[in-house]
Amino acid sequence: MKEVLIILLSLNCFNLFAQRNQAYTSRSKKAIAYYQESEMFMVRRQYEQAIKLLDLATDKDDDFVEAYNRKGYIYGLMRYQEEAKMNYLKVVELEPKNPKFSNAYYFLSEIALKNGDYDKAKELVDRFLSIQPVDRKLAPQAGKILQSIQYARDNMGNRLPFNARPLPDKVNALSLQYFPVLTADQQSIIFTGRKGLSANYDEDLYISEKDENGEWSRPVSISDMINTSNNEGTCTISGDGRTLIFTSCLGRKGYGSCDLFISYKIGDEWTRPKNLGSGVNSRYWESQPSLSADGRTLYFVSDRPGGLGKRDIYVSYLKKDGIWSPPVNLSKPVNTKEDEVSPFIHANGQTLYFASDGHPGFGSFDLFYSELSDNVWQKPKNLGYPINTYEEQVSLFVTSDGKRGYYSNENLSKRVGAKSALYEFDMPQEIQVSHKSNFVKGRVIDSETREYLSARVELFDLLPNEMISSVTSDKVSGEYLMVITEGKEYALYVNKTGYLFKSLAFDYQGASQLEPVSIDIYLDPIKTGTATILNNLFFDFDKYELQEKSITELEKVRRFLEENPTVNIGIAGHTDNSGSASYNKELSVNRAKSVYRYLIKQGIRENRLKFRGYGQEKPIAPNDTEENKQKNRRIEFVIL
Repeated sequence: MKEVLIILLSLNCFNLFAQRNQAYTSRSKKAIAYYQESEMFMVRRQYEQAIKLLDLATDKDDDFVEAYNRKGYIYGLMRYQEEAKMNYLKVVELEPKNPKFSNAYYFLSEIALKNGDYDKAKELVDRFLSIQPVDRKLAPQAGKILQSIQYARDNMGNRLPFNARPLPDKVNALSLQYFPVLTADQQSIIFTGRKGLSANYDEDLYISEKDENGEWSRPVSISDMINTSNNEGTCTISGDGRTLIFTSCLGRKGYGSCDLFISYKIGDEWTRPKNLGSGVNSRYWESQPSLSADGRTLYFVSDRPGGLGKRDIYVSYLKKDGIWSPPVNLSKPVNTKEDEVSPFIHANGQTLYFASDGHPGFGSFDLFYSELSDNVWQKPKNLGYPINTYEEQVSLFVTSDGKRGYYSNENLSKRVGAKSALYEFDMPQEIQVSHKSNFVKGRVIDSETREYLSARVELFDLLPNEMISSVTSDKVSGEYLMVITEGKEYALYVNKTGYLFKSLAFDYQGASQLEPVSIDIYLDPIKTGTATILNNLFFDFDKYELQEKSITELEKVRRFLEENPTVNIGIAGHTDNSGSASYNKELSVNRAKSVYRYLIKQGIRENRLKFRGYGQEKPIAPNDTEENKQKNRRIEFVIL
């Protein structure tokens, strides 16, 4: 579904050619009749029929300027550049100085720009602007062409290293494949594909997966539940590969020309897709979705009224009740008065990539990125040359670690008979994401029965005590995957009703090389004697006052007690063997007491809590390394 390559036809542009009430350059009544009849087909976007009538018109009168002008315009809409150019050249040959046909110079300059002929584009746009009066509808666009020409001349010398290479032929097995997305662990790639080149072949979603040797498999249909005999296109996948949103325009009940649908993977099966509803979809065009890593923030493109430009990027959030919030236009500085398409939100949730023909670039659509800082999107930056060229660049996926990019490019494809193939390249250091991400994955398991569990996995930023991500482990396989981004200190919690929660700590404040973490998490049923370590309580050295970043963990304990009103707990303090046993005992008592006092202050009844310090009496690891000593310095709570 290559909607980004379609230039929308506006009624204003039709006014350039609607000349029924004006004198024509032709005296042939038959030629004029053909010309006038073609307008009806043009308005209906029946372009081939319109072209046939215009050919008849120019056959009757070889000097019929209006007919050549309209043919050039329609061929441009059909993306037949050479045919458009040929007809516009005929227009300026016959009427080189007539303001009524000055638009031909503008469109010729646009074609030259898209072919990277900046000098010719400059010459033609200057010619357009020199003919008075200047067409007021196209004058702003002419200024944009001049801006692009200047930008290209200023920036083509700043060449970035770019080593684009096609994915193996085993992956590029279809006639057409485009809009690739990957799971956070880079083990699965999903894309839109056609088995044939013509529109008679419908679009489907395909998936290829890496085997144990790191080799991509031959792509297969993602699911019979998702693919139909109609088109399924431009999709997005959550980081764990279990939430899929895609575009469907025909064959499913919808609200507009194209709608967004959602499906969930349970075990190895996908659920029947559901329309995201009228809260997200409208009676207009919605497409090109991009999900945050945890599947709770959705970016997409729409041409609905009220936007900043023709097609804008919108964002919607999944609320606690499972309903998506009303979409909000990203507005400036991301959106412009032109087209912004193909958004991709990086796994870090802070870097948004997109394509635009409204920001300064090298020609047509260029790729840009914007960083989210203090909840405000910053001024977009062009990815630079030669990632961007005079040709259209319309989609990009960047891996969670920021090291590699994936895209489709029909111009670079060397495969015989193919118009698009999937490519990968190493992201140049100069434009890598400022905050790289990686992941923690594994399974959630009942510690007694060894059954797999569906549990909520939450990630908190400790200092603001803010939950920044939340996923659910698969109820069949117990699998979970949580993306973690460098630059912060995190607490990760695994929760399920009837079980004691587990707490993990990740200090990525100064991480320069994130590595994936694989860990199975065993949850203990709530019963007497069950204990858990509170890994996110922090004290200064030799002190017992709780640091501010301990609030996240303390609040987790408080909520657990409120949700389980019949549960009583004991709070146990432990130390390593550094220092005297008596001193360590006193320190552990005071630290446990600090937790006790916090909970009492927050409304937990005293008769539900006890505290005790054990000092160095109960190590869980030998006190032979600093890492092991750190394990022994801990606070636990035990079900009484």
